[in-house]
Order: sequence, then C-alpha cells, then structure tokens
Amino acid sequence: MEISNHNILLAMRDALPVEPFNTGTPPAPGQMYLPTAHKKSLQLYSSLVVGARGVGKSTWTSALADDHLRQEVLGIEIPDLSLTDVFVGFSGKAEPDKYPDPTTGIIRDLLKEYAVSEFWQAIVARNLFDNTDEIPVDKWGNTVAWIRSNQEEWSKRLYETNMRLKEKGRYKLLVFDALDRTSDDWESMDNLLRALLSLSVRLKGYSNIYTKIFLREDQFSRNITNFPDSSKLLSTQTALEWSPQDLHGLLWQHLCNADGENGTLFREIYREVVKESLTQNPNNGVWMLSKEIKNDEQLQRELFKRLAGPWMGTDPRRGVPYVWVVSHLADGKKQTSPRSFLAAIKEAAESSIENRNSKYPLYYGSIKTSVRRASSIRVNEIAEDYPWVGLLCNLLKDNNVPISFEEVKNIWSAKYPEGPQTIEAEFSKRISPQTLSNGWRGIKDELARIGIFEEISDERINMPDLYRIGFGLGRKGGVKPIKK
Repeated sequence: MEISNHNILLAMRDALPVEPFNTGTPPAPGQMYLPTAHKKSLQLYSSLVVGARGVGKSTWTSALADDHLRQEVLGIEIPDLSLTDVFVGFSGKAEPDKYPDPTTGIIRDLLKEYAVSEFWQAIVARNLFDNTDEIPVDKWGNTVAWIRSNQEEWSKRLYETNMRLKEKGRYKLLVFDALDRTSDDWESMDNLLRALLSLSVRLKGYSNIYTKIFLREDQFSRNITNFPDSSKLLSTQTALEWSPQDLHGLLWQHLCNADGENGTLFREIYREVVKESLTQNPNNGVWMLSKEIKNDEQLQRELFKRLAGPWMGTDPRRGVPYVWVVSHLADGKKQTSPRSFLAAIKEAAESSIENRNSKYPLYYGSIKTSVRRASSIRVNEIAEDYPWVGLLCNLLKDNNVPISFEEVKNIWSAKYPEGPQTIEAEFSKRISPQTLSNGWRGIKDELARIGIFEEISDERINMPDLYRIGFGLGRKGGVKPIKK
C-alpha cells in the first residue's frame, strides 16, 4: 500500500476501535498495552486498585479473566499470572452463577436477612472452593444460608483449597469490579465495600489465594477502611493513571497491530522514524513496541509528528500536537483517559480525510474539533456514573469559564432554591450525604474532586475542555462548545 496521507488516514480510521475499552469485553491481543505504571496494579499482591472512569478497570478485569490474554500476553510481563486461575466475583457483566445480578434486587433482599460478610463469603465459596459438595448453589439465598450455618466448614474448605494450590505451585485470584452497581444508596454501598475490603485482608492469610478490588476514586475516598488491619490492604494500593507516553504508546500498539495492509503501513512508518523494526511475538503474532519507545518521549514526538506535523497551526505559537491532544483531553486533575484519547484520534482521522490540502495526514483543525467527540463521550459517561452531575452542569450552558462560584451558586439556586437536597429524588440518592450536608459548596468540592471543576484564584471556577465543550460552556479563544 502506498504511504500517502489519504491511505494513512483510511488505515488509521479502520485501525482504531469504535468504542475503546468496551465494558466486559477483553481486548484483542494486539490491542493489549500494559503501561509500566499499571504493571504493579496487576501483580497478585496488589489487592486494591483505584482509578477514574475510562482508565482501564473493567478492561483489566476482562483481560485477567481471559485465559489466553492472561497466559500469553500479560504473563510475559508478569510471570505469576501464567500460573493463576482468575475468577470474577463481581463486575458489570451479568454472570448470575458467579455473583448475584444486582438488577434483580437479589442483593438488596439478601442483605435484609444476612450480614454483608456472609454475602461476600458466599461468592468466595462459589468461585474459589475446589470442593463445593453439599453447598447449595441453586439459589444465592440458599448459598448464603449455608455460609451462616457453616462458618467453620467454610474456613476448612478455604484452607484445603489453598493447600492444594500450594502443592501444585498455582494461584487463584478473585477480581471485583463495577462495585458501584451493588447498591443505589451510599450507606449500603459503603457497608458492602467495607466488608469486602475486610474479607480481602482476611484472605491475605492464605499464601496462594488473592483478591483484586477495582474501585472508583469517589468510592475509595469515603470512610470504608475503618476496620482492624486495614493497613495491610492499604499498603498494596495502586492507582491506574496514564502518562502522555503511555497514551501515545497505546496508539502505536493499535496502529502497528492493525489487520492486513493497514498494520504493514504503520509498521513501515514506525521503522522509518525509529530506525528499527518491531519484533513479533512468535506465540501470539503480536507486534511489540520496545521498552525504549514506550518511555522515550522524543521518539514518540517524532512518530506523532509524522502523522500530525510539528505545530497546531502555521507556527510554533499554536502548540505541539503531541502535547496539545493529551492536555486538551485532561480532566481537572490533569489526567487523560485512553478512551478519550483514542476516540479523539479516530475522530480527527475521519475528519481529516476530507481535507486534501494538509501537508500532514492529520489536519490540525480536525485535531481541534476532535476534542468535541471525546468530550461528548466523556459527558455521557459521567451522566451514567453521576446522573446529578449532568443535571447541574447543563444549567451552566452558554456561560463562559472561568466563572465565579457565586455566579454558579446563583444559577443552581434559581432552579433549586432550597439547596441540593431538593434535586430530583432519583438523583439525590446518588449524591453522598457528606456532600449534601455542605450545601452548594459541597457540590462544588465534589465536582472538583471528580475532575469536572478546577478551582482557581478568587474562588473562580474553570472547567477543562473535556467537560466544558460537552456541557456547552464557552471560553475565550477555546474550542467551541457542542450546540445542544
């Protein structure tokens, strides 16, 4: 295939996923990219992993549970995973034999009769025990009832399972994700999470049995570690974050492993710029980026320069594409998710196809407008996790940032004169009691903690482009917001 701008754009459009990191779906081996910072999070001993929306919690859950990916891809970097059987104790994917489906109300009904610790012990029994004879598994209520009446037997079977694993030199890992779906009110969720974390500490007494719990930042920030020996768990805590080098490494992992001629084209571009060829894993056929290219910012800049040129306009004052894309997709805590990044690059490629006058494949104007696509995706994701956020941020539409908190508060108070407690009942359930107790200032602080607001001098509030554009706010000289 000829390496023309047009062919590069067509190949890029086809190589990048339509929905990056789709919940519950393991990535293809060629799209699996393990940032150096995430390697620690996937080690067996790392029991508590915290991350924002879109950073890979559900992706790593599905990848760990996939036998091929765990053994042939992740196992190369983390050898213990090749000796590990992984079970999912909770996730966003319905698997009613492994854990109760929260949409049916089973969890709520179980917790009316049984302790939260017994609930989690039942999930351990169904997933980890080698011997489940005499344990009723026809209904979750019967399983939990057995747990209540057989605490000593539960401990004995767990011990026997661990001893057999030790004899074989193997491990079992129980993974928990999407725990916000366990309950629709904060008090119940806090109790469930606290009991799960406590159980995780208890299981640390078994040499070959491990747990890995993926939590959102807002869940972890609450008072859920106030139990004995929680320090044993907190000492293993890691965070899922993506540096600019990680994001660009992920991009080239996708491009160089694209199907057919598309992959060949990008591997040739890689060879021309980096001055070396990629190596291919003989076991799974995956083209692997070298450790140097994963961490060498200068080489990555040259690679992206080949696609997008040196500047975001006609001169250096407009910024450098390598930096511009990541920074304009960052939230208020300066974190950019891989989902937003890949979505923006794909959108920029599709938009650039119509611009035949650009010297480089990716037209800088298309890169700027691609932020709108990423912002739209992010705003929809936030609405899923925090329905009240969209409600309040949409009230700020057509205002410009920075904006004073006093003005924001007046806009919100005009709609809800009695304060945030009066927000529609189905939304207020999702706002933590601690936030509500501090009124509008508590809401402001929560939005800053989530990364939607940035507090600057004189109590003024800024909103990063990732959210500003999707919620319809303006900024002088910034990318224009989406018209709703």
